[in-house]
Amino acid sequence: MTLAIFDLDNTLIAGDSDHLWGCFVCDRGLVDGAEFAERNEQFYRDYQSGQLDIQAYLRFALAPLAGRDPAELAAWHADFMRSVIEPLLLPSARALIEDHRQRGHRLLVITATNEFITRPIASAMGIDELLACEAERVDGLYTGEPTGIPSFGEGKVVRLEAWRKAQGESLEGAWFYSDSHNDLPLLKRVDNPVAVDPDDTLRAYAEAEGWEVISLR
Repeated sequence: MTLAIFDLDNTLIAGDSDHLWGCFVCDRGLVDGAEFAERNEQFYRDYQSGQLDIQAYLRFALAPLAGRDPAELAAWHADFMRSVIEPLLLPSARALIEDHRQRGHRLLVITATNEFITRPIASAMGIDELLACEAERVDGLYTGEPTGIPSFGEGKVVRLEAWRKAQGESLEGAWFYSDSHNDLPLLKRVDNPVAVDPDDTLRAYAEAEGWEVISLR
């Protein structure tokens, strides 16, 4: 089955859910606001410049989840979805997803944002299959530690390769949609790379390579 693979942040939604979650927990007083906000902004700048230390960032992002009751976390995320994410869902993205679905393609989101944040967002977009950064849990509670290979940069390629082999899928004819130069390793691996509202670095690369460039905004 042909794969239609989508990045999430700034691709299917009009914002970065990881960065916005950091803003959300500050706004709701769930963390030490000033220090957390400053680090959140610095990590986002690092991501944009291609300098992100993904392990350090994941420990930072997962820390507010550590030891929290799952019901409390579910309530936080429901508030986040309602107040922050729903206004960022893009009708054009839904139409693109539906076009691939009608063509019989298998839909997959692959994102560097952690699974806690992104699984409900992917589900809201109508995609059930997700590869995201994984968080360690012990006895049903998050520890604040990442686990496994982060689906970031070259890690997206590694995670996708393991997934597709386990699923018996091929990359032949596959599509991948992304906004970020951080996703160039995977964009270069698929037959149909598409730059979506790309950052300047990705736009220049895509135009030089003759890749399709689209906007979903």
